[in-house]
Formats: sequence, C-alpha cells, structure tokens
Amino acid sequence: MKQRCDYFAYFWRKEHPNYLQNKYIDQMTAKNNRLFFIDAMRAWAILMMLQGHFIDGLLDPVFRDTNNSLYNIWLYFRGITAPVFFTVSGFIFTYLLIRVPQTGMENPRVSKGIRRGLQLLAIGYLLRLNLGGLLKGEIYDSFYFVDVLHCIGLSILGLIGVYVLTAKKKKYVFPTTLVIITLVLFLFERIYKDWSFAFLPDFLANYFTKANGSVFTIIPWFGYTTIGAFISVLFTRFKNYRYLYPAAISIALTAGYLLIYQSTNAFELVYERTGFKFLGLLLTNNYLFIRLGNVFVVFAVFMILRQLMTNKTVLNIGASTLSIYVIHFVILYGSFTGLGLYRFFNHSFSPEIVIPGALAFMIACTYFALQYNKYEANIKSQLAWGVSYTKNQLIELKEISIPVLREIFIRVRLFLRRVLRTVKN
Repeated sequence: MKQRCDYFAYFWRKEHPNYLQNKYIDQMTAKNNRLFFIDAMRAWAILMMLQGHFIDGLLDPVFRDTNNSLYNIWLYFRGITAPVFFTVSGFIFTYLLIRVPQTGMENPRVSKGIRRGLQLLAIGYLLRLNLGGLLKGEIYDSFYFVDVLHCIGLSILGLIGVYVLTAKKKKYVFPTTLVIITLVLFLFERIYKDWSFAFLPDFLANYFTKANGSVFTIIPWFGYTTIGAFISVLFTRFKNYRYLYPAAISIALTAGYLLIYQSTNAFELVYERTGFKFLGLLLTNNYLFIRLGNVFVVFAVFMILRQLMTNKTVLNIGASTLSIYVIHFVILYGSFTGLGLYRFFNHSFSPEIVIPGALAFMIACTYFALQYNKYEANIKSQLAWGVSYTKNQLIELKEISIPVLREIFIRVRLFLRRVLRTVKN
C-alpha cells in the first residue's frame, strides 16, 4: 500500500512539477490581498456588541444618567456598533463576491452566499426557540422577532440579488445601484418608520417594523450593508493603486466629518429651498447619516492603524463573529432554555458590578468561540458520524422490523377473522 502511495506521489510531482510552487504563490497572494484592518474592525464591533448587550441588559436604570459624561460616551459608542457591523458585513461579502473572474450566476460565491444567508436566517430563528414552549406544543411570539442575524442573512441575499441583476450591465451600474439603495432607505426612513405593514403576516411584517417587538429591521439597516458593499467595490477596483490607503483615509475622514457635522445643515438648506416633506421629517432625527459618518471615521482609524492589526488572536476573533454571537445569545438571553443572565439579573447591577462583569463576559464568549473554532472540524465530523450512524441504525431497524410487522399483521388479521366468524355464527 505504501509503495502505491509513493508511486502516486511520484507520478503527481512528475506531471505537475510546479504544483507546490503555485500553491505557495496562491497562499501568499491570498495573504497579501487580505485586508487585515477589516477583520480587526469586525473583531472590535463584536466585542463592542458583547459589552453593549451585557451592560444594557443588566445595568440598573437608576444609573442610566444622561447627565453623566461617561455614560453618554458609552451610549454614543454603543450606537456606532451596529452600523459598523452591518457595513463591514456588506464589505466582506461583496469583496469576496466580486474578486472571482466569473460573473452572474456562474460566480461560485453566489451559491455560497445564498447558503450563508439562509444559514444565518435559520440560526436567527433557532436562537429564539424555547424548548419549554415546544414541549408544551407552543411557539412563543418572540420566536418571530427579527434580530441582527436575520437582517444580515437577508442583506446578503439582497446583495446577491442586486449583483445578479446588474452583472450583465456596465461596471458602474452595480456600485451606483448600491449607493441609490442606501440614499433611498436613509432619506425616507422617517416616512416608512411609522408604517405598520399590517397587510403582511406578523412574521413578515417583523422584518420591516419594530411594532411587534423586533430588535432590528431590514429597512433601514440594509442601507449600511449596501454602502459597505460599495466601499468594497472601490477597494477592489483600486487595489493596485500606489496611494490607495492615503487616499482612502483622506476620503473616509472627509466623508465622516461632512456626514457628522454638516449633513443636517445641508438637508436643512435643501429643505428650505425645495420644501420636500421627507427632508423636513429627516431633520427631526438625522441619526442614520450621522452614524454613517461615524462608520467612515472608524474605517479611517483602522486603516491608519492597519500595520498593528495583524495579531493572530484579533484576526481569529474577527473570523469567529458568528460563533461569538451564538454563544453570547445563549449565555445572556438563555436561548432554548430561557435560563440566561438576562432573566435572573435584568436591570439589577450597579456599575461596580456590571463593568467588570462585561469584561468577563467578553473574555468568556470569545474564549469559548475560539475553542469551538479550534475543534470545529472534529466536532462537525463527530456530528456527521453520529447522524450517519443513526441513519444506518434506522435503516437496519426498518429492514429487520418489516418482516416482523408483516408477520404480526397476518396473525392479527387471521385472529380477527376467526373472532368475527365466531360472532357471526
């Protein structure tokens, strides 16, 4: 057997003399093309989400003082987390989608993206299942609430739809469509926010309105995903530009400043000259464009510090966001069992307890996720073996039981015939 393997290896090297060299080149190219600062941004966003959910869920309302500078700073940065997470998600998916030479439905990333989007939707619903309710034959209303995973999964499917529909068009159509979607969703948010979507079933309406208890909705959050996709298109098209990062940093800082400090004034000026009603409503709370400005500033900061963003642990955290999210949901909100920290300590901790608790929570969720990812292949193989073994046992049981059941059926039928004949006589 060993001789056969050695012969095969010799034959492969003879027929493919540059295989190892090409493989090495492909690995180095992938490494050089990898945007480490994006992984670091994703790691930062997930850690911010962990501490934000922990503190918001367990901090006593007595300490939620908007006159306290530290609390306001924490509140402001917590508001940045979701926009950054959605934007980075759109960036990463689109960056991988458009790098391959194939286009349209021939792009292998399309099918992978569809599976990924559906997977996130499924996990989002699974995390809201309650086993106690299922044992009672009930599905609680909270099962239908829409959260981050639902929106990101649906956003990925939406990006695929836009990509496929514009694949045969000119190159500028895809990024232009992405920007238009963001502008429409952000400019008209104050109008559709009050819509009840009562004409839809509740489980569908929950994707568009928070009236029934949803935490996030696909609109306007899909707008951050599309702008992230637009940024990734720019990075892809100018990836060989010598001054890519100096230009990108300058543009991001300029866009961030204009959106944060000048967008409201600009909309007010346009509203005074045009009288468009949607702009008047937008002026009451211009948070979407301001948060978008925050996102651009975060992009600039991480690009400036990109040389420091190659730490292996940080990159692993950025690549483990789904595992971290699932683990944090189970521990904090008690998925499946309902026995989470939120149930027992809801809004009951002081800052002296909740701050170190949030730090410990971040470390624990991250550690468990990294350990899971470390043994993920082995775990999945064991699960696959378990499923296969169970399937084989069921097949064997079926093969064994069919003759037995057939014999039992014949005997019961004969017995009933005799009984009925006796009764008739």
